[in-house]
Amino acid sequence: MSTSNDADHFFQTTHSIAETERKSRKGKNKNGAPIRLPSKILAAIADPSCSSDAVFIAESAGNVRRVVVDVDRQRLLAGSWDKTIWSWSLATRQPLIRYRGHADFVKCVITLRLHLTDIAISGGADASIIVWSIRTGDKIHILKGHTRGILDLAVDPIAYNDGDERVGHGTKEVTVFSAGSDREIRRWQIGLETAEQLDADDPVLAHETSVYALRFDDDGDLWTASADGTAKCLSRSHQFRPDTTILHGDYVRAVALEERGGYVLTAGRSEDIMVWDRSTGDLVHVFEGHYEEVTGLVMCGQRCLSVGIDGTIRTWSVKLSDFQGAPRTEETDQQALIAGGEVDDELKDDGTAGGLTAEEERELAELMQDDG
Repeated sequence: MSTSNDADHFFQTTHSIAETERKSRKGKNKNGAPIRLPSKILAAIADPSCSSDAVFIAESAGNVRRVVVDVDRQRLLAGSWDKTIWSWSLATRQPLIRYRGHADFVKCVITLRLHLTDIAISGGADASIIVWSIRTGDKIHILKGHTRGILDLAVDPIAYNDGDERVGHGTKEVTVFSAGSDREIRRWQIGLETAEQLDADDPVLAHETSVYALRFDDDGDLWTASADGTAKCLSRSHQFRPDTTILHGDYVRAVALEERGGYVLTAGRSEDIMVWDRSTGDLVHVFEGHYEEVTGLVMCGQRCLSVGIDGTIRTWSVKLSDFQGAPRTEETDQQALIAGGEVDDELKDDGTAGGLTAEEERELAELMQDDG
């Protein structure tokens, strides 16, 4: 049994002290050119108004859980721990409508257009999906089917258009996929007048536990990320059954696709971003830099922006010519952690970032634990 006279070590286990010291060492690295923000980063999306590496992010200090820009790119919507969806004008940065209806945390929000009507669809920890009028804030549909919280939503891109001047009034109905803590992936046919679940008695069961992320690729196949430590490609031609399995090895919170190079990127509790050959499933490279769980990946061309609980945004080139050597091993990772010099002032963590409330702490505890 080890002892310490350091007051900061009182009431801490040896393991927790060692983990704190590990993170302190690793936090000094500058891999990915880190940008340090005041609190934990829970989500990120690309800024659709510019072509540079710009993102909107959601921080725990602001109670924001998920962010999304509406179809016209005029407002920002954010799901929150306070059970509502906030919206702001991108032009004035002033708050707009606040959408109320969920009975628990809002976990995810997407926006789309149906027959020239802009709608938002949200999923909550209350296991409900709500379809909203973005303009009025009215609830259009409330959908039930999952038995636990909804973690992500994705629009099926096949046969969907948003109704610009080239295609007339746009799609009247859309298929939306939902993923939850109950490990189920469900499908919904949603229109302005009606909404129903497709194959309600036969959800897609591709994972052993919670499914955190859904991403469609250019071929219309669905990629998933799960707490069971895998990311999978669900083939459309095989009724969305898995045809590729990526063995990341720990909770996978995010999956991203670099179509040009044929790469799949996964990240999560392991802190590393892993790059895989999509056609073979082989590990190509490992990006190491975050010192807490990675919560989101955003592709900007052939660059990947990653965000995490450590409060940093990091940028990685996903070009084969920029990969340095073979995938890292545990031994070389450990050498990387203790290498390097002093950390910039903006990268120092004083342990006070976030200022979380009891509800926020409950959500973060859920984020860091197995939902399944």
